[in-house]
Amino acid sequence: MKIRLPFLVSVLVLLAVSCGPAQSQARVFFVEPADGTTVQSPVHVVMGVEGMQVKPAGEIVEGTGHHHLLIDRGGYAEGEAIPNDEQNRHFGGGQTETELELEPGQHTLTLQFANGAHQSYGERLAASITITVE
Repeated sequence: MKIRLPFLVSVLVLLAVSCGPAQSQARVFFVEPADGTTVQSPVHVVMGVEGMQVKPAGEIVEGTGHHHLLIDRGGYAEGEAIPNDEQNRHFGGGQTETELELEPGQHTLTLQFANGAHQSYGERLAASITITVE
């Protein structure tokens, strides 16, 4: 019995830790377009996230956030507020897709997930692709 109790406690602790929030394993990704593709404008962009829930901006709730699409720039540091302008598109309504007008040429698109106050989750919840617009 003495051996079983520590083993049981260890198993329960391991289960509790592994069933906790998956935020550290969360990721964002582009469903469309694929990295390296050649596209026409307007570009249909579909944004994905795993391990977090998409929620409209306005309220900060752990494990939730919304997408930002950054055009021809990298992501933001964790906690940094993302500006709302032509280069930094906000999807504070919880949208997961958009049509994007881009000039012909090569462009880098960065998907950045942020909390309800538009504060970046940082590099761990950012992904970039490069596309060519004809």
